[in-house]
Amino acid sequence: MAKSMYAYVRDAWKRPDESAVSALQWERMQVWRREGSVVRIEHPTRIDRARTLGFKAKQGIIVVRVTVRRGGRRRARYVRARRTARMGVNRITAGKSIRRIAEERASKRYPNMEVLNSYWVGQDGRHKWYEVILVDGHHPSIIADKNLSWIADPVHRGRAERGKTSAGIKGRGMQTRGKGTEKTRPSIRSHANQGK
Repeated sequence: MAKSMYAYVRDAWKRPDESAVSALQWERMQVWRREGSVVRIEHPTRIDRARTLGFKAKQGIIVVRVTVRRGGRRRARYVRARRTARMGVNRITAGKSIRRIAEERASKRYPNMEVLNSYWVGQDGRHKWYEVILVDGHHPSIIADKNLSWIADPVHRGRAERGKTSAGIKGRGMQTRGKGTEKTRPSIRSHANQGK
């Protein structure tokens, strides 16, 4: 069976040093660093990944590139007596993944749209770039689409902020079921799990 065009693109991204992707990324990032934090783009950078996650080149769907700073949380050092190991300054990480933060920022910029999914497109020493697929649930072409019409239901409002996207589900520990996950449902912070 012949390989599709998407399969060749996928292979190129898997081995960036052997393909032209590495050189392309070096040029792209010089431009990306000068851009804003949320930028709408004409076409997905990784068409194979975007198509896998539900992207279609039709009205009602857009793709935005979001830049997020890398690394753990920044915290001020104590002025009073503590040794460095006890300050709680180093290795403090956020409760959300950087990808999830990128989705929330894209959702905030486009309040009439819902986040469908997102994927990684690049990183350097200071930043990570993600492309977020956004869908307008009120657009007639989306309502008529049998694969995307579910997002028009009001129950899906604020997917990114409520942790209902793929990145949010992973961050909330909802990908695993059964033994050992008793405290992940209804949620870690719910009253049902307090005092246990």
